[in-house]
Amino acid sequence: MPHFDATSFPSQLFWLAVSFITLYLLMAKLVLPRIGDILEERQRRITDDLDMAERLKAETEAAIAVYEKALAEARAAATAEINRVMEANAAEAAARHAETDALLAAKIAESEERIHAARREALAEVNGIATDVAQAIVARVAEVETDAETIAPVVTAVAKERGL
Repeated sequence: MPHFDATSFPSQLFWLAVSFITLYLLMAKLVLPRIGDILEERQRRITDDLDMAERLKAETEAAIAVYEKALAEARAAATAEINRVMEANAAEAAARHAETDALLAAKIAESEERIHAARREALAEVNGIATDVAQAIVARVAEVETDAETIAPVVTAVAKERGL
């Protein structure tokens, strides 16, 4: 193996040193500064991106705060409007209820008056019939002819006693 030959060591060491120095100089002067520049550019972009993200986060939080405030105001306004409408509806319902109650009370009073009038008419007819029946009974039992004016006060007194 030629590279293990001791007579070729000095030339191999020379070329090793030349190659190493050349690679070292290429790396130190060309490659590493470019890599450093790339790393610095990356770091600058990352820093800029982080700053922009922080700024956007702050803007987003401010927008969220404005949105939540507007939402709370809208909810409060909606609640107030709902309460106002409910109160108006309750007042309207109470007014209609009172109106209906008054109408029903009037109809009930009218119906009661008609019932009382019909009862008075019925009682008047009953008194008339009772007077006729009493006159007929007296005429049959006592065989005495009486007139309606004489028997009517007696029938009325008996009806009052009985609560008719």
